[in-house]
Amino acid sequence: MTTPLHSIEIQISFGHCDAAGIVFYPNYFRWFDRCFHTFLLDRLGGHAGLCAQLGARGIGLMHVDADFRSPGTDGDRFVLEMGAPRWSGRSLTLPYTGRIGTRILVEGIETRGVFGERDGRMTALPVAPLREMIDAL
Repeated sequence: MTTPLHSIEIQISFGHCDAAGIVFYPNYFRWFDRCFHTFLLDRLGGHAGLCAQLGARGIGLMHVDADFRSPGTDGDRFVLEMGAPRWSGRSLTLPYTGRIGTRILVEGIETRGVFGERDGRMTALPVAPLREMIDAL
C-alpha cells in the first residue's frame, strides 16, 4: 500500500480473541469499519454531516473481503491503514492493511456506496460528489 489516507492504532485485548488466543476474524471487519468512520469524522465532519451534504441516507457497505496473513494476539498493538479509494460510478473500494511493524496481520477491502432514496426506494447514488470532497483533502 502506498501512503495511507488514514490509519488507526488498535490495542488487541483478550476480549478480541477466540479460544485459540488469536483475534476472532470478525473483529478485523469491525476495525475496517471503524477506520473508515474515524476518517469521516476526522476529515469530513462525520457520517451524518457528510450524508446531509451529499443528500444521502448513508454511506453503506456493499462488499468486504480480507486475507488473514498472520495472527494477532492479546497484548499486540497494531496499526490499520486505509489506502486511497478506487472509484467507479456508484461505488468506492477502500484497501486496508493491518500490521505490527513490518509483519502484516490482515489485508482487506471494503466496497461502499452512497445510498439515498429515489422514487420511493433505496438506491446507490453517483459517488462523484464524495470523490470531489476526498480528492480535495
